[in-house]
Amino acid sequence: MATESQFHVLAVDDSLIDRKLIEKLLLKTSSFQVTVVDSVSKALEFLGLQESEQRVNHHQEMKVDLIITDYSMPGMTGYDLLKKIKDSTSFKDIPVVIMSSENIPSRINRCLEEGAEDFFLKPVQLSDVDRLRPHLLGWRTLVKI
Repeated sequence: MATESQFHVLAVDDSLIDRKLIEKLLLKTSSFQVTVVDSVSKALEFLGLQESEQRVNHHQEMKVDLIITDYSMPGMTGYDLLKKIKDSTSFKDIPVVIMSSENIPSRINRCLEEGAEDFFLKPVQLSDVDRLRPHLLGWRTLVKI
């Protein structure tokens, strides 16, 4: 069984303050490895899923166990990232959690229907971060790591 220190979380948010908060909360409550990026395009690049001809395959060296992403970002949204992850054969089983400061039930439902594991309202709290652990443990059990 993999130890908690081997869990890798990719956090995506265009707000520096929110990225730092997520990183701090994750590192405070666990020994997860956390990678933070400021856009969906950088997340896709990190995962090797960008549509450009040059593919950077970081995901072969770095396994990502959970993606937590803001919904509202310039360019592509967290929903767009969710769709790309769930459409990918390599990453479709990775849990994706969406965050937003806007409590819009139709948006929340749409994300959950498209495969998001959870939807957090900002500001993210310590109790929200505690809700991530079962998603990670369940995913690791599912893929028998």
